[in-house]
Amino acid sequence: MDQRLILVTLLIKLGVAAAVASALVRSKVFKNHLFRENRTLAQKLYFVLFAGFPFALGVLVRGSVHNFLAADLSFEASVLIGVIAGPFAGSAAGALMSIPSLLHGEFLNAPFNVLAGLLAGFLSDLAGDREVIWTFTPFVDLSIYRWIRRHVQRPRLDWQSGFFLVVILLSFIHIELGRAFPRHFFALDSSQWAVQLAIYATNVMCIAIPLKIFNNVRIERKLEEQDRALLQARLTALQSQINPHFLFNTLNSISSLVRRDPDSARDLIVKLASILRRLLAKTDAYVPLRDEVEFIDDYLDIEVVRFGRDKLKVVKELDPASLEVLVPCMVLQPLVENSVKHGLSPKVGGGSIYLRSRVQDGQLTIEVEDDGVGMGAVNLLEPPTGIGGTGIGMANVFERLKVLYGAAASVQIDSRSGEGTLVQLRIPVVQSVNSNK
Repeated sequence: MDQRLILVTLLIKLGVAAAVASALVRSKVFKNHLFRENRTLAQKLYFVLFAGFPFALGVLVRGSVHNFLAADLSFEASVLIGVIAGPFAGSAAGALMSIPSLLHGEFLNAPFNVLAGLLAGFLSDLAGDREVIWTFTPFVDLSIYRWIRRHVQRPRLDWQSGFFLVVILLSFIHIELGRAFPRHFFALDSSQWAVQLAIYATNVMCIAIPLKIFNNVRIERKLEEQDRALLQARLTALQSQINPHFLFNTLNSISSLVRRDPDSARDLIVKLASILRRLLAKTDAYVPLRDEVEFIDDYLDIEVVRFGRDKLKVVKELDPASLEVLVPCMVLQPLVENSVKHGLSPKVGGGSIYLRSRVQDGQLTIEVEDDGVGMGAVNLLEPPTGIGGTGIGMANVFERLKVLYGAAASVQIDSRSGEGTLVQLRIPVVQSVNSNK
């Protein structure tokens, strides 16, 4: 075989290895199976079928298309799958990818690939830290340098260097079997030592390149998981700030009534106990708007006792369809509390609070309006820029909406001095209770 053709074949082989690995990691299902720490037998078989089938097609193409030898990566893929998923998966993949070669009378490829996958799987089991598998590098000079620095006083072969030597040994056996049984075993070979060296290097690279591609996707996935965990922690912290804020204000209301109106204070304690039971029972980030309205009813019952029924009125204009839409837990209470505290409390004679909701164009609009003293300014917010005088409860509402919805949510505050304040929330309709039924 022309030596130049062998070199071209080796270059194409590297490209095929990178292309197949890149195509595989585009599948979310494959990534889920690839990065499992522990796999059941069924999951191993699924992984073998998913990963081994493209390489088996390459063997079929190599036997069907003249001079397209670069498509056959069965040996390298057997080692790759074995070192990732273990001895069983490696041997099963080696057998699967050798089926097309049996059609061409190459009967020795199957036992060799099974042995290669099995040996690579045993090596992966010997690795104390699974991370060392993903950091395997074809640049053996760096591995040897690190090994010498770490173990020059206490000589010990590290896993990466051992794996590299095993791949070289398997490549040597692979080539020798091809020389001894040219009709029954396929292997690239050359009589020139430089081309022979390139063959060995290509075999190592065809294993290392997919590992690097898989590891890059693995790192991206870990970063995404860390971002989600950070987002959840941030949301939990914001929500945990709202509950004490409401609790302290209610306790202050109770303390102010204990001496002058013990019966009303007792009623407040009963209502507060009901609210706290609901808060402790709610662990979901989202609840139906109906539950939020019921929670507001209990809260306003407390405020009505404190202010008097003739000084605090509540008007609801709620679209029935909107009551089943999921909203962030505890999103309404700070808005209503802000209306009571900053709008109606300073106003002689009290006033009214209006609750409105509607669904339109895939968005839920919630309005909390009061006819109190107002805040004396008009604000259009990009959550959370902060509003003077709105307090920690309102600020957390804006922050939570930003965390949960990003730019898809909007908050608008329209306040006129002496006339009242309107707070309008617009959030996307993510899911409704009816859609799950």
